[in-house]
Amino acid sequence: MNGSSILIETRERAMSQRATGLSRPSSSNRRLRDLMLQRENRVCADCGAPDPKWASANIGVFICLKCSGVHRSLGTHISKVLSVTLDEWSDNEIDAMIEVGGNASANSIYEAYIPQGVSKPGPDAGHDQRAKFIRSKYELQDFLKPSLRILSAPKNHSLQSSFSSSRKSMESSFRSSSSVDNSGGMVEFIGMLKVKVIKGTNLAIRDMLKSDPYVVLTLGKQTVRTNVIKSNLNPLWNEELMLSVPLHHGALKLQVYDHDTFSADDIMGEAEVDIQPMLTSAMAFGDPKILGDMQIGRWLKSHDNALIQDSTINIVDGKVKQEVFLKLQNVESGEIHLELEWISLDH
Repeated sequence: MNGSSILIETRERAMSQRATGLSRPSSSNRRLRDLMLQRENRVCADCGAPDPKWASANIGVFICLKCSGVHRSLGTHISKVLSVTLDEWSDNEIDAMIEVGGNASANSIYEAYIPQGVSKPGPDAGHDQRAKFIRSKYELQDFLKPSLRILSAPKNHSLQSSFSSSRKSMESSFRSSSSVDNSGGMVEFIGMLKVKVIKGTNLAIRDMLKSDPYVVLTLGKQTVRTNVIKSNLNPLWNEELMLSVPLHHGALKLQVYDHDTFSADDIMGEAEVDIQPMLTSAMAFGDPKILGDMQIGRWLKSHDNALIQDSTINIVDGKVKQEVFLKLQNVESGEIHLELEWISLDH
C-alpha cells in the first residue's frame, strides 16, 4: 500500500469515527459526553425526541436535529447550535453547558409557566408547531415566570429580540422608579447598573504620538463619562459610573474619545455591551445576598459582538457582577476592561 493510499484510509477512518462519536475523547469532550448521558439529557429539551445529537451551547440544552434547525433560525445571539459529535467545542462552551446542568435545569426556567392551551410539541410535530413553541420559549420567553420576564428593545445584538408580549406582567412584577424624559413622558426604571471602567490597553494615537482618552457610556437617554487621562495609551481609570436601567433598555454603548482643547474631540473607538444576559441571570436567581459566591450566567463571545473572551456573570459577596473585556470597533487598535454590577430596586 503506497503513502497516498494510507493517507486516504486514515482520513476515512477518522471521519467515520468522528461521525459515529467513536473517536477518542479529550477530557473536555468526555465531560460533555457524561452530561449528555444523564437521563434528562437523553431526550430533546424541546420536543422529547430520543437521543439528541445537537446542543445550544449558550442556552445549555440538548436538542434533536429537527429542533436544531429552528434554533439556528433564531440567530446565534439567541441560540448557538453545535453538534455534539461533529463540531469542535471550546472549553468555555463545555463549561457553559455544565454550569446550566442540562435540559432539566434549563427547562425549569424556560418552561416554568406554560399557559393553558399551549402544548409542548412531540417528536413527530410539524415544523410550524415546533417553530412556534421554540420561538415562544427562547426568543419571546413567554413561558418564564412573570417575575423573571424582562422587556428589552428589539436589537440585533441583544439576547432576545422582543418581549412585547410580557410587558404587562413585567410592569406589575418590578417595583420601578420613575423619571421624566426630555419629551415629557415617564420613564420606568427596573434597577441600577454600576459600571467600573477599569482600564484601556493599546488605545489608538490621535495626537502627536499620544492621546488624552476618556470613556463615554450611554444607556437609553442617559450619558456619563470618565475623567480624562493625559498622554496615555494604556490608561488606568478605576472609575465607577452609575446608570439607571429603563424598562425599555437597549445595549450599553461605549465610546472612547481623545480630549482636544482647541478642536472637537476625536473618536478612538466604540463598542456595545449586551446587558440582557446579566439581567436575565440576576432575575432567575433572585436575591444574591442570600446566595454564596457562584457563577450564574455567561455572555458568549461571537462574531457579532465586541467581546475578546466569554464574559461570565457571577455572584460575589452578595452582588451580581460581570467582567467584560472589549475590543474597540471601527478603530485600528484598543481594548477596554469593564466590571458591571447589577443593583435591583427590589433588594
